[in-house]
Amino acid sequence: MSLVRLNIKGISYSQTQNGAYALILSEMEGERKLPIVIGAFEAQSIAIALEKEIKPPRPLTHDLFKNFADRFDIVVKQVIIHKLVDGVFYSSIICERDKIEEIIDARTSDAIALALRFQAPIFTYKNILDQAGIYLKVNPKKDEDDPEHLLVDELVVDEIDTGVPKETSYQDLPMEELNRMLENAVHNEDYELAARIRDEISKRS
Repeated sequence: MSLVRLNIKGISYSQTQNGAYALILSEMEGERKLPIVIGAFEAQSIAIALEKEIKPPRPLTHDLFKNFADRFDIVVKQVIIHKLVDGVFYSSIICERDKIEEIIDARTSDAIALALRFQAPIFTYKNILDQAGIYLKVNPKKDEDDPEHLLVDELVVDEIDTGVPKETSYQDLPMEELNRMLENAVHNEDYELAARIRDEISKRS
């Protein structure tokens, strides 16, 4: 299976659901985005790692891990998102010490927070991107002002209301309706909602 390298496009949050965040990953040589729902602490840790100007007065958990690894000459070489089961992404951290490589299981949010601190590349397998990736429809007018459309520096993107209740039970909806809702959510840049709908579609396929 071929690996696809990803970069971080941003983090979106919900103004209606406390603690709900979506980390937006993008394939480097393509148009697809991979939204991953993460917790508030992990979202904060990733945002701080992206924003170089922010220096916490005391090390966060992921900073502590980085300091610990540096002290014992452990290097994170890369992170691989290797599995998707029932909407949950599974990741591995590839580490090296004394030229000996080790593979460590990790939550995807933790793995990415560490990859940023070690400046390590993030990968996933093509079949996972085929299954869970979504295409972003770019607004041409907005694209003229901002070619990247969603910049890494734009760490938090306000959620746009799609008119769909946040607590909707997707299990009772037909596939045609789910696909329509997914298209609308992506068009409105509501990646958190798109991730939830996509997970329901993935369960049925």
